[in-house]
Amino acid sequence: MNDPHQTKLTTGCIAAVLPAAGSGQRFGSDRNKLFAMLGGKPIWFHAASRLAARPEVGRIMMAISEGDEADFRGPFAELVNELGIELVRGGDQRSDSVRAGLDAIANDKSIEFIAIHDAARPLVCDADLAAVFAKVAETGAAILAAPVTATLKRQLDDGNASLTVDRSELYTALTPQVFRVDVLRCGYDRHRGRPATDDAQLVERTGYRVALVHGSADNIKITHPEDLRIAEAILAR
Repeated sequence: MNDPHQTKLTTGCIAAVLPAAGSGQRFGSDRNKLFAMLGGKPIWFHAASRLAARPEVGRIMMAISEGDEADFRGPFAELVNELGIELVRGGDQRSDSVRAGLDAIANDKSIEFIAIHDAARPLVCDADLAAVFAKVAETGAAILAAPVTATLKRQLDDGNASLTVDRSELYTALTPQVFRVDVLRCGYDRHRGRPATDDAQLVERTGYRVALVHGSADNIKITHPEDLRIAEAILAR
């Protein structure tokens, strides 16, 4: 059950954490896919700049790998400084990177909420950010999500039969996922290494309800090279 108390968002009350310690394996690159250029800037810069433009976001932390640190502090240092990004050391798992962000704000009393956003989602729109921020102020936990539009099938037996799944209540989780700091911290304190596909799942395990906010389908995650071509088309549009 959630705390019904509604908080008024103030300037700088949200810290954003962008996990960026992954590899380019599925992208088909020997470098971090986040270094790929989109509209003349690296993918991660677009994701971070959209959050930086919101007055509610007071701090931005990017969790990076040891191997990528030289790039962020070298060729990309000017862009990092432009947005006031704080670089923290990420880990092998996404949860390790988010926890590093949580640790970085542990003593900052001005931060009431934390937004976790995929650094590989460069096209989140301002209207969606405003909507999910407004909802988290109301509920304490909110994520962007898009309704599933494809027909879904469940495989039965050995694959020789299938069953159509009702998609009317199904959504694809997007980011950012935004939580009151204490709500997310509780989820991580109880994590203990159990597999979870996103931060909302860790919060749900504590019994706290996570609100869904309809997000734009343009908020794609760059995973494969063809995703970058789609993002280029959206950005040009």
